[in-house]
Amino acid sequence: YITAKENVLLVGQIGTGKTHMATALGVEACRQGHRVRFTTAAGLTNELLEAQAAHRLGRFESGLLRFQLLILDEVGFVPFTKTGSDLLFSFLSALHEQVSLIITTTVPFSEWVQLFGGDQRLTAALLDRLTFHAHIVQFSGESFRLRQSIKQQQEDRRRG
Repeated sequence: YITAKENVLLVGQIGTGKTHMATALGVEACRQGHRVRFTTAAGLTNELLEAQAAHRLGRFESGLLRFQLLILDEVGFVPFTKTGSDLLFSFLSALHEQVSLIITTTVPFSEWVQLFGGDQRLTAALLDRLTFHAHIVQFSGESFRLRQSIKQQQEDRRRG
């Protein structure tokens, strides 16, 4: 997927292993010699906003285009401002077929309009680019961390 500049979209509920999978794919990409960057969607959006305010947005974006894989974790966990969503859209559009993306999200694609300030055209255009030649993996089940916590509590009770 990296050589072909394809995206991987990991979609599902909290705690189902999306970030774990994204990290594992990123580590393997590094082992294969690819340049990889991991960030949260909120973190990247803040960096884009800061770069714009400092009049170095072009330089910042060019620096990120040197990566072969960008992992964008937690898309939709924190809502974007209008300016933030516009910057993120522009940046992700620039990456289209230039850099592979791995995106994790708990938000179904049908609800992404709310993430991007209700802008249906922008959201449709972004999803069109992100899903083109993409590998979409749906995660289901309940939270791994919750299951582990319940299991640990049960073991603690048995020990007494």
